[in-house]
Formats: sequence, structure tokens, C-alpha cells
Amino acid sequence: MKTDKRKALLGMVLIGVALAVLPFLVGQGLGNSWVRVLDFALLYVMLALGLNIVVGFAGLLDLGYIAFYAVGAYLYALLASPHFGIHWPAWAILPLGAMVAAFFGILLGAPVLRLRGDYLAIVTLGFGEIIRIFINNLNAPVNITNGPQGISQIDPVRILNTPLSKPLDIFGLGVPSVYLYYYLFLLLALLVVFVSIRLEDSRIGRAWVAIREDEIAAKACGIDTRNVKLLAFAMGATFGGIAGGLFAAFQEFVSPESFGLMESIMVLCMVVLGGMGHIPGVILGGLLLAILPEALRHGAVPMQQAAFGKVLLDPESLRMLLFGLALIAVMLYRPAGLWPEARRKRELARPSPQPPSRGRG
Repeated sequence: MKTDKRKALLGMVLIGVALAVLPFLVGQGLGNSWVRVLDFALLYVMLALGLNIVVGFAGLLDLGYIAFYAVGAYLYALLASPHFGIHWPAWAILPLGAMVAAFFGILLGAPVLRLRGDYLAIVTLGFGEIIRIFINNLNAPVNITNGPQGISQIDPVRILNTPLSKPLDIFGLGVPSVYLYYYLFLLLALLVVFVSIRLEDSRIGRAWVAIREDEIAAKACGIDTRNVKLLAFAMGATFGGIAGGLFAAFQEFVSPESFGLMESIMVLCMVVLGGMGHIPGVILGGLLLAILPEALRHGAVPMQQAAFGKVLLDPESLRMLLFGLALIAVMLYRPAGLWPEARRKRELARPSPQPPSRGRG
């Protein structure tokens, strides 16, 4: 037992050291643009973990999850930019964004409690599009969101009155802004992972799983399915609102184009690809689907030149083609995801019962 604990502790220390030095290794080897990709990957991990509560734990198919991301981003932009002349600190806006996103999660969940499957997916998809269109047109008669032009000059996150948007000089070593945001996003992503693990092992987490497996049986066992479902929507939206605020601070610009339907589909793919309901699998799916498309984008031109001597397909089109083929292959050969939950893996591996054969005569 002590040996297992030591091995686990040693593994955590090694992972911590690797995560600490990762931006420096990536920056030296591939450039700071790839550190920026890592920053976005951590944001997507937070989004995927939030959606995993709704889809993976509670079994509620949500295609409008990106709306909570937009709510958090625009709330941060409105309260920390010259648009209204308000400049609140990030540490006041992020919790507020989480609460407002949770309120919108309850607002979405309350009318759809009786819906399931495809009907729930259609309603949540409509909710996501309504939020995006609402933001896109809320520039007249009173200009609140600045419409399609978006909001710029957003204040960055400040720690001890030091903005993370500028390089930080530490003992003569200049640490670029993308490195600083990497450590901030990593810290908050680890906090989201910790909360997700605690939720999964809690009474509420078991109630979510019971509803996912059989809602009627869960209700018969005394679970308040109404409130438990609303809590799933609210908790998932909370993570989305935090990630949205961080996105606005990091980009220093937000516009409705960043919160389209494809973003919702991408986050859902992260959950399904990694393994619904399995936190390590969802993290893996989030990292892969955030990094793989960028790797395909950068490698499309060299691959075509090496194979054909010239560029035949636009890198963006080839990127999406290869990305789609990779998803199809995974769904064919790993239907439970790349890193599924052990119980889910056993269920898919179990052969389906055959009907009894009827004798003649």
C-alpha cells in the first residue's frame, strides 16, 4: 500500500514538473504560437469538463453549450473595457460571470426538463443560436454589445497589479505573455478537474448517473430529478462562464463569430471522442481536438509538397477533411471513446444476447 502511494506521488510530481516546463520546451522547439495553442487547449479542456457534467454525467444532450461561453466572455468584455468605461478587476468579474452563466443554465434547463434525446438537442441548439443572434444584434437602438464589430481593448488579467498581457521580467529572464496565461489557465483547469472529481464521487454525481442510466428508476428511488437536472445545467454552465471570461481577457477582443454552432459541436466532440463521463478521457479529447486541427493546418502544405511536389488542396479544407476522417475512424473502432470509463467499456464489450432458436416441427 505504501509503495502504491509513493508511486502515485512520484507520478504526480513528474506530471507537475512536465506541465511546468512544457511552455518553455514548446516555445523553444516550435515557437510561441504553439504555446498560444496550448493556452486555447486548456480553455477547451475547461469547456469540455463543463459539458461533461451535462452530457457525460447526467446524460442530457446539449448542443447549445457555447452560449454560456459567450455569456461569460461578453460579461467580462462589458465590465472591463472602454465600451462602457468600466474597468472592474478580473477576480471580481470571473465569479460574477460564473453566477450569471449558471443563471442562464437554469433558464435553459427549466423549460426542457421533460424533453429527452433529439428534442432536447434541438431546443438547446436553438438556445445557443438565440444567444449568438441576440449578441450580434444588440447594438441598436442602444449599443450594448457593439454588434458584429465586437468589443475590443478588453483589460487583461492582472495579478498583483501586473498585467499578464505584457512579458514579465523574472531574475533577468523575460517570460512572454502566452507563458503567463498558460500557467493561469493550467491552475484554473486543475481546479475545474478537482471540482469535477469531487462532484463525480458525491451524492449529486451518483444521482446524475442514475438519471442517465434510467430516469424513471431514479425517480422511483426518491431522486428529485427536476432539481438534479437543473443543477447539472447550472454547474456545467458555471465552467463555461469562467472559460468565457478567461477567453475575453486573453484575446482582449470578443465578437459573435467566436460563439457559433461549430464551436458547440467541437466541444461535444471532445467529450464523445475522449469518453463520455470519464474525466481523464474528456481531458484527452479536449487536448487532442484543440491541438490536432492546428497541427494538420501547419502540416498540410509540407505534406502535399512532399507527396505531389505542389499544393493541390487549400490547407484549411485539407485540415477539415483529415480531421473528419480521424473522427470517423475513432467512432468506428473506439465507439466508447479513446479513454472510456471502465463500466462503459465493459458494456460495449459484452456480446448482445441472441434470441432463442426455434426448432422445427
